[in-house]
Amino acid sequence: MDARDGLAERFEGQRDRLRAVAHRMLGSPEEADDAVQEAWLRLSRVDAGAVDNLEGWLRTVVTRICLDVLRTRTSRREDLAEPEGFDEVPGRSASPEATALLTDSVSQALLVVLDRLGPAERVALVLHDMYAVPFHEIAPIVERTPVATKKLASRARRKVRGTPALPAADLARHRRVVTAFLTAARAGDLPAVLALLAPDVVRRADPAVLPPGVAPELRGARAVAEGTLLFAHRSRQAEPALVDGAVGLLVAPHGRLRIALTFTVEDDRITGYEVIADPARLRGLEIGVLG
Repeated sequence: MDARDGLAERFEGQRDRLRAVAHRMLGSPEEADDAVQEAWLRLSRVDAGAVDNLEGWLRTVVTRICLDVLRTRTSRREDLAEPEGFDEVPGRSASPEATALLTDSVSQALLVVLDRLGPAERVALVLHDMYAVPFHEIAPIVERTPVATKKLASRARRKVRGTPALPAADLARHRRVVTAFLTAARAGDLPAVLALLAPDVVRRADPAVLPPGVAPELRGARAVAEGTLLFAHRSRQAEPALVDGAVGLLVAPHGRLRIALTFTVEDDRITGYEVIADPARLRGLEIGVLG
């Protein structure tokens, strides 16, 4: 085995880790694969003996590639709303590699928030908080001093956590109610959904997300529960998150925010919830990751 073959083998040993880093940076399995492939092309043009720390070299190269993508990425916010049939995102691969990326520890909410960070904030947070890369190594990549890089990560961390509008105990109680609601909806369990709804509950929904003929506003526990189960197929993609400071639900396949649900909870029952799918309204929501 010559030096070049050995380098290729060592690169393959790093591929999955590099893909995970790139996915957290970019939020897209396809773009992550492209970044990793570009890193390999750059490595193939380097003298094999010139790379002492291959892991660090590759991580830096992939990060710089991702940073360039983030800086030049054009807005695709018009793709946020898909009124029907968005269980799969158009153009997204269902390959085993993509599935592995989407089932790792990165939540939908985190990907949504990461997508709203500035490029340098995102890089600093991902490298330091997820991969324990010291700030003095991140600083040259984002063209900051180590102190400024630490501040970038701190600011990004605050954005990821969001700003709760309720005391911790109330937030935890509301989370239990919303999580139970999601579990019941996924199971198609009408009695369980009914048990979580106040008798005079109101559900409002953006018309764009509703099938033809379905009213945007439903009143009363029975009507709301039955209306909820009409969308049980979408609930499997939902997960709890902090939405405008309260516990809500997100449907954000691959980190692309499609729907947000906001809830009003009183006495451990849901007195109202709203389904938001309008792109402008989605962009105006403050999203945070629940601890």
